[in-house]
Amino acid sequence: MDLHILDHRLRVTSISKTGLEQYTHPLIKLIFLRNRTRCKFFSLTETPENYTVVLDEEGFKELQPSEHLQVEGSTWLPLNVVSNGNASSSSQAVGVTKIAKSVIAPLAEQHVSVFMLSTYQTDFILVREKDLSVVVETLVEEFNIFREEGGESVPVHSQDACNGLQRNGREVPHATVHPVLIPENQFCVMSLDPDTLPAIATTLIDVLFYSNSPKEGANVDQDMECIKFFSFSLIDGYVSLVMDTEAQRQFPADLLFTSSSGELWRMVRIGGQPLGFDECGIVAQISQPLADSDISAYYISTFSFDHALVPEEDIVSVTEMLQAQRKDITS
Repeated sequence: MDLHILDHRLRVTSISKTGLEQYTHPLIKLIFLRNRTRCKFFSLTETPENYTVVLDEEGFKELQPSEHLQVEGSTWLPLNVVSNGNASSSSQAVGVTKIAKSVIAPLAEQHVSVFMLSTYQTDFILVREKDLSVVVETLVEEFNIFREEGGESVPVHSQDACNGLQRNGREVPHATVHPVLIPENQFCVMSLDPDTLPAIATTLIDVLFYSNSPKEGANVDQDMECIKFFSFSLIDGYVSLVMDTEAQRQFPADLLFTSSSGELWRMVRIGGQPLGFDECGIVAQISQPLADSDISAYYISTFSFDHALVPEEDIVSVTEMLQAQRKDITS
């Protein structure tokens, strides 16, 4: 398999709900006015707490500093696994599951923190730029590694990235087993032709910026039946949308497309308190048991919490699996 280090340098940011109106104009520009910006990697995810915005340096220039904008201090690089020349998956388990053992687990063992962004088309594994040498040395035996530069794929060898650096070497502490929340919403993972974005502009703006959110101060952790979650990505010309079925009903059915099975997904939200960016092994903790059971999963990290989407028919077994995992760790 091939691992590509994509030609994007990314920032991970958070916009508060109360400060959203200050950023509505630049966000609308980044979503709809592709000819007015040089941004090639943009992702916006709404959760009950905030809006997580992941974007490249060109897009980041559009966001003015303010008290409502939090910026994680690192520059992140997106990795993408390509098998048989295609980033898309086969008929086997899709999403983060297929890279759990080959990428996620080895990086966790080397104490490399990852930020995941699954889309309709593929899965992006974001790593800090400063960790790239460790990433390459950890994965070079498993993958042919290439770095995208100016539209060309340049082979990367361990010594090229490492410059004599040794592996991380830090002892990895046992990962905290974080509590999970499983809301009742059913979710869809969808796409559309970017040229049809203007046709859904009013609906998308309404869903993103004006739809009803949980009341201020609502406690997400106390058996919330449904959760506000909507993710829009526009990356290298490809659009991906993750929304619940209630939001989906607001869009014209003939413009959105999903997989032929039209599968519905349920969410596992990871974290009781905001997770932060330095803890390693959070994605592995969820993806590893799913991979062992060959259960597909999309995985979307946000500024505060992580979110896995699993097929609706598997939610009971996934719930039991995670409960058993928690008992094993705490007993």
